[in-house]
Amino acid sequence: MNAEIVAHVRRTSLVSTFGVGSLLPAQDDSVMLRGLDDWYEGDLITEPRLARSLGVKEFRSPPTGRKGNGDVPAVRFPEWAFCTDCRRLGPFWEVSDRETKMCARCNASTSPSRFVSCCMNGHIEDFPYRAWVHKDAGVGHGGHGLKLVSRGHTSALSDLIVECECGLQRSMAGAFDSSALRGLKRCSGSRPWLTSPDPQCDQELRTLQRGSSNVWFAVMRSAISIPSVPNIADAFIEPRMPDANPSASAEEIARGFRPPDSCTTEDLIRAIERWRNPAVTTTAPSDRELRTEEYTALVRGRGAVDAHDQFLCVEVDLGESGLPDVIAQVSRVSRLREVRALTGFTRVVPSTGENDVVVAPLVDSGTPIWLPAVEVLGEGVFLRLNETIFDRWATSDFARSRSRALLRSQAQLGRSTLTAALDVSPRVLALHSLAHVLLDEMSLTSGYPAASLRERIYDEPGQAGLLIYTATADSAGSLGGLAGLSDKYRFRQTLANGIRRARWCTADPVCIESTGSGVNGMNLAACHACLLLPETSCERFNLTLDRATLVGLPGSRGKAGLFGDSYE
Repeated sequence: MNAEIVAHVRRTSLVSTFGVGSLLPAQDDSVMLRGLDDWYEGDLITEPRLARSLGVKEFRSPPTGRKGNGDVPAVRFPEWAFCTDCRRLGPFWEVSDRETKMCARCNASTSPSRFVSCCMNGHIEDFPYRAWVHKDAGVGHGGHGLKLVSRGHTSALSDLIVECECGLQRSMAGAFDSSALRGLKRCSGSRPWLTSPDPQCDQELRTLQRGSSNVWFAVMRSAISIPSVPNIADAFIEPRMPDANPSASAEEIARGFRPPDSCTTEDLIRAIERWRNPAVTTTAPSDRELRTEEYTALVRGRGAVDAHDQFLCVEVDLGESGLPDVIAQVSRVSRLREVRALTGFTRVVPSTGENDVVVAPLVDSGTPIWLPAVEVLGEGVFLRLNETIFDRWATSDFARSRSRALLRSQAQLGRSTLTAALDVSPRVLALHSLAHVLLDEMSLTSGYPAASLRERIYDEPGQAGLLIYTATADSAGSLGGLAGLSDKYRFRQTLANGIRRARWCTADPVCIESTGSGVNGMNLAACHACLLLPETSCERFNLTLDRATLVGLPGSRGKAGLFGDSYE
């Protein structure tokens, strides 16, 4: 396509919403962002822990198009288009004039095809209109010109007709069925965002709307910048390595630097070796290990050392706060830095990190040496529960019954690849539901909209905490209103209001008595009127939620929930 600006997108969206392989609406066209092989490298973003975990040397912010930093390249997709007047349907180079982008026959405007075909391996191609109308994948182009005609009676797919010059016609009804293209067209391994297709794919194709959310799911990894000796050494070494002598040994390079405070020359040598060999290092932490380090840092806390600290977390004195005994710790996180990196994407269903959904690559071959990322500077509130009380509740008959009810719901509706890997233990249900209750309540009093806040759940063995923090990458992430809610009296009121709201939903009694809602019945007592949050705020796709784990069921006097009869 011509080298021109077709759309303007925020840099953060190029990682989370419109990344590599995604479809971007561009005025009257639709384009797909190219792979990292064609990107200009943006500004360096340092987060050594996450880089080691992902096996890359560094992170780069998406390019801005300023100061010689080029725009993100894209390719036109879908390739098929139709005329809004004469309704001709075909590849855009046949339907429209290349210069004016108007219909070559009637000079009316053209529009990209509404439908695309995707497979579970992340491939995408145009919907096979000719094979669909003829029920034959072998039909040729000659004498088979197509039109896409709308009857106009309703907006249903049955009123959208594909007509062929040969006289055959077929409506789009049933095109979205999971087996609609079975026997008509197999996946060709098309990867328009890269230079070469994947010849090994044998998946069935699924019909999707071009603008639907399941055409592109970002696979992201994130980490909070926390202080530790390896992190400090890596952060010191990373910006200096590009200028170092590539033939020099790690010991020679390390001796040329004065180690930062709390580090030794040996720490710098190990950091240099990690930087040079990120993919083969034996110390690469997993996502769970990253979370464990974060949880430990949040529990221990860290006061101000100098003006440039990016992690400040101070525990609040809860004496005479009147909080329930299950609340063991509340900390004020005055400064917080999170780095979010795009590692790949999926189509049709999202990846949970534990299921076997194929993650599509960002480069043509091999492993990228850098990944696009954004850094978020903000604040938050950390909460830790009393593990003894929490574990005692989690083993109660009521808590176990809620977990069993969720498993029965999945069995009745059919567990999908996505939901089969999700933990539905009482601990997970209660912690996740509490995070949603607090986030929703904090958005009402902190000055941030709910979509600007995020949750981070720590529910691994030996952990019982959650972090509510700002999720914006601009000045709105440091207004101070959220961290201020860590004050023991303000937090007590926030928690009390949240639990009281959770006791009643405008959809009750249907909501509280639900035996399965959401994707594959992965929620119990949770709906848009009580617990569900914007997609950008929840790290678990708004699944595994149940407010009954917090407040109990009607008739139990609230004693079965984690908070018993508190705040009635």
